[in-house]
Amino acid sequence: MRVVARATLLLLLLTFSISSKYLLNDHIITPKASEIIEKIGSELASKCDINAYVIATHDKLGRGVNLYDYIKKYAKQLSEPYVALIFAPNSKRIGIIVSDKGLENYYDASKVKSFATRIIGSVDSNSMQSKYDVGVVQAYSELADEIARKRAVHLKNTIKDDDSILIKIVTWLVYLGSVLVFWVYFFRPIYMRIRHAKEK
Repeated sequence: MRVVARATLLLLLLTFSISSKYLLNDHIITPKASEIIEKIGSELASKCDINAYVIATHDKLGRGVNLYDYIKKYAKQLSEPYVALIFAPNSKRIGIIVSDKGLENYYDASKVKSFATRIIGSVDSNSMQSKYDVGVVQAYSELADEIARKRAVHLKNTIKDDDSILIKIVTWLVYLGSVLVFWVYFFRPIYMRIRHAKEK
């Protein structure tokens, strides 16, 4: 039963990463955050005919790495026209790449990236995982909103800058997932051993 429980949990945690269309994820962004990205991406594509992607990677992308060259490795997974937000935490780098230079006029790159950097770089009690999730989701949401405004379209699924309640919900969902993993892998096995020992 223990093996089945662990396998089921891992399957649930990986489901969104496996089926994601707009998040190309190297196990950096959690499934709950992925779900939000997918909703925003789907709405933007349906209303504006522009695909917005998040590429979250462990690859080393130093300042000398050209992001336009780097993104070629994902060419088969990207549909044009597109805007891609690249998040490389190991290199402390966030960039935005477009399939058509004209799309650069649809958003303010500095403003979009600031939504992620101010959260990820904040000094507080939140875990780095929750900061990654909230920071990337907020930056992606702002990117989608700016593109939509350029097309005179309103998006319903984006998270506004002052929508602190939704941000707290995302953060608590991340915490809840962490607690669940900790229970299945650590506390439950210990609890079961103690329980069986008492029954003998």
